Amino acid sequence: MMQICESYNQKNSLFNAMNRFIGAVTNMDQTIMVPSLLRDVTLDLEGEKEVNSFQDGDMYGSYMLLKSIRNDIEWGVLQADERRKEKHGVTPALEMSRIEPNDEDLEKQFHFHLNGLHTVLAKLTRKANTLTNRYKQEIGIGGCGN
Repeated sequence: MMQICESYNQKNSLFNAMNRFIGAVTNMDQTIMVPSLLRDVTLDLEGEKEVNSFQDGDMYGSYMLLKSIRNDIEWGVLQADERRKEKHGVTPALEMSRIEPNDEDLEKQFHFHLNGLHTVLAKLTRKANTLTNRYKQEIGIGGCGN
């Protein structure tokens, strides 16, 4: 029984969620040999409303977004914070103070953000898998399963 609980908890760890996302994006990147073919192709698939709800307009935008997020996870967000500062003229710390309540309960904050991160990583992983499968459909590769 203990091993089952450990296995379940390990499966749902942040580390494994990040690895699933990175793996899905790496698979997407290796499958999509000509990313420019994704331009102006919508990602509309039945039953994928949740994935499409944060679409960048076309599959190419989604492809670039997913690769960028993977790079931020693998290499750190310092570069992303600097890009955000240049783009919006707001420092990330100031940005966070606008949306972050001044709460002293660090454990509560940690669990709140950990839950949010798990949710976002799961959605991004589904988006990468959907984009990969849609690309396979577009170029006529058989067997669109994962």
